[in-house]
Amino acid sequence: MSNKRGNKRKKKVILNTVFLVMIFCIILLLGVLGIMRIRKDKNLDLTMAFQEKEGTESTNEFQRAEPFAADLCVTDENVGLEGVSMINDEKSCLLDIDNSQVMFAQGIHEKAYPASITKIITAILAIKYGDMDDVVTVSQNAVTLEEGSTMCGFQAGDMVTMDELFHGLLIYSGNDAAMAIAEHLGGSVEHFVEMMNEEVLALGATNTHFVNPTGLHDDDHYTTAYDIYLMLNEALNYDYFVEVMQMSAYTLTLSRGGEEVQTYLDSTDQYLTGVETAPAGVTVLGGKTGTTSKAGSCLAILSQNEYGAPYISIVLNANTKADLYDDMNQLLGKINS
Repeated sequence: MSNKRGNKRKKKVILNTVFLVMIFCIILLLGVLGIMRIRKDKNLDLTMAFQEKEGTESTNEFQRAEPFAADLCVTDENVGLEGVSMINDEKSCLLDIDNSQVMFAQGIHEKAYPASITKIITAILAIKYGDMDDVVTVSQNAVTLEEGSTMCGFQAGDMVTMDELFHGLLIYSGNDAAMAIAEHLGGSVEHFVEMMNEEVLALGATNTHFVNPTGLHDDDHYTTAYDIYLMLNEALNYDYFVEVMQMSAYTLTLSRGGEEVQTYLDSTDQYLTGVETAPAGVTVLGGKTGTTSKAGSCLAILSQNEYGAPYISIVLNANTKADLYDDMNQLLGKINS
């Protein structure tokens, strides 16, 4: 009898053990499935974050996805601010960086031409993939651009470092500098443009499509004010970008026919050159300008209020430079309120 009871106990223990193992396996499986589901939810497909609305042949308005980063300033709608009134065609915003707050927004997800603000991405790629000590030979293609194009004054055959090209790109907005950087890093302008579009997609700027590294007008070269914010916000992570964007002028040095040639370049940012004055208590650190006949006058800048808190402000498609800086000052006047 004792053997039978012992066997029953053993069977019972075995059955209980098997049952517990099965329960454990089920719980483990459910946990694994849950983790996979969470990871899938977090792995947002940014390439589909923005899409043009279907059913209309021409529209400047884009669809907006759910926020993809908690530390970014995000809004789906226009945001008003007392005392700020922009021209209807302008796309503009004022963003409180420390608090991830959109203080003002007008048409920030509407299609716009960026002009030379494009060069923010050209600059980012130059920093990420370039060696500033590299010596670049300027090609004929780099200096053969449309009439009236802003140029640093390079000639075909000039030899210049990437560091000098970067200063010419960001301070003076030289299109010849942008082309030389693109050819050096991409092997061709076409491949560099592919790199640019990959970079903006990685930033979530999926309402943007570039066809050149300069910002010279093309109907298929466009972005939004919000996407420009994403680009500038990324560029500010690079100390070299921040250092150069604050310079009001630069003496560029190159080698031409074995001789050293120097060219003095003023910043295109009129706050930095002192032509325009920011409101009291506001320090404009720099950013990027842009101007074409189709884009109008454009500006994207980083500023600080009197306590040192950072703000990004953007105005696109202003009719004139005077309108641009008047409207930018409306925004900057609110960062100490």
